[in-house]
Amino acid sequence: MYSVKSPGGSLYPYYYKGGEIHCLKYGSFYRNKDALFALMKEEENFILGKQRRMRIWVDFYKTNLTHEVIAEFAASIRRIAPTISKLSIVGCPAFTTWRIRSQFRKSPTSIPLKFFIDPEDAKTWLVAESM
Repeated sequence: MYSVKSPGGSLYPYYYKGGEIHCLKYGSFYRNKDALFALMKEEENFILGKQRRMRIWVDFYKTNLTHEVIAEFAASIRRIAPTISKLSIVGCPAFTTWRIRSQFRKSPTSIPLKFFIDPEDAKTWLVAESM
């Protein structure tokens, strides 16, 4: 299989330690929520078009994670949930992690989810065989 670029500029599939990951680059949007929301929608369409389950890594470094942004992110993940086998998120302070988890509790999904500080740890967890 050959790699293509997703709307966010990530290679798909991104090969890492013998596994495949799809990277959602939602970082460096700072306060530009409209551009972030537009990218989320484009990524949803891209992912749903692949018709396969994916391990997804999300980067939120340097993006202002307001209540509105977190709610839209959670809604986006719920819309693509059937295609996600594992989800890792990096770039969130502890309080933001708690806020994201509480959004997912409102409408539970069965997606294995883990938060990380180190992007390499997040990617390693995604490609690990055990959940």
